[in-house]
Amino acid sequence: MPWRWILFGLFIVIPIVEIALLVAFSQAVGVWWTIALVIATAFVGSWLVTRQGRATIVAVRHEFQQGAFPAASLAHGAMIVIAGAFLLTPGLLTDAVGFLLLIPAVREAIRRWVVARSANRWTIVP
Repeated sequence: MPWRWILFGLFIVIPIVEIALLVAFSQAVGVWWTIALVIATAFVGSWLVTRQGRATIVAVRHEFQQGAFPAASLAHGAMIVIAGAFLLTPGLLTDAVGFLLLIPAVREAIRRWVVARSANRWTIVP
């Protein structure tokens, strides 16, 4: 299946799931608590993304100064940026994914999975 159809499906399915979750959550706890949760996760998420992003930039600079290529740090930085986008998007599912991406062990597991999956697909020429 071509990527465009997968992305099209995600752009349709994710907003529908987000709306359904927000409606169900607001019916369970109330509209104002739901709005407060969405705002709180945006604030906490942006604070965490800023904090971890700065730490990652420092790590990347340090690795470059040591003469090493900071592949792992750059991958973590990319996932932190993605986490920030998810956390600033209103919704419970995207917030959960965003917070998961802010856990270093989860990011490292994802990075290792991507490396293992792509190791046989590409040849890296020095």
